[in-house]
Amino acid sequence: MSYGFFIAAALISFASAIFHGLIGGRMYLENISQSDLTTLTKSLSLVSWHVFTIFLVVSAVTFTWLAYYPGFEIAAYPLIGINFLGATLFLFLGFGNHKNLMKLPGAYLMSITGLLALLAVV
Repeated sequence: MSYGFFIAAALISFASAIFHGLIGGRMYLENISQSDLTTLTKSLSLVSWHVFTIFLVVSAVTFTWLAYYPGFEIAAYPLIGINFLGATLFLFLGFGNHKNLMKLPGAYLMSITGLLALLAVV
């Protein structure tokens, strides 16, 4: 059963990486470029955006690998943790002063991915 859960987590991570990196990245770059932020702040913000895209790609690769080699399931625990912590951050900020975060899929996708990976290892 862990195979199916890991593959589902991998597919969500991979689809999220494609959307986040390509479509979301273009939208983000357009918005950040039009802002009044300093050039350095814009650059650092863009790096932060794509670091998350890299996290999604690494998650997809790791979950796929774990589907075929479940004996190494210990590698899933950091990804489970970061998904749940990331979802918690989205929710904490979203229910605080940043309500617009609740319109974004981050909290939901990270929660589902973390849950699928957790189900794969239990």
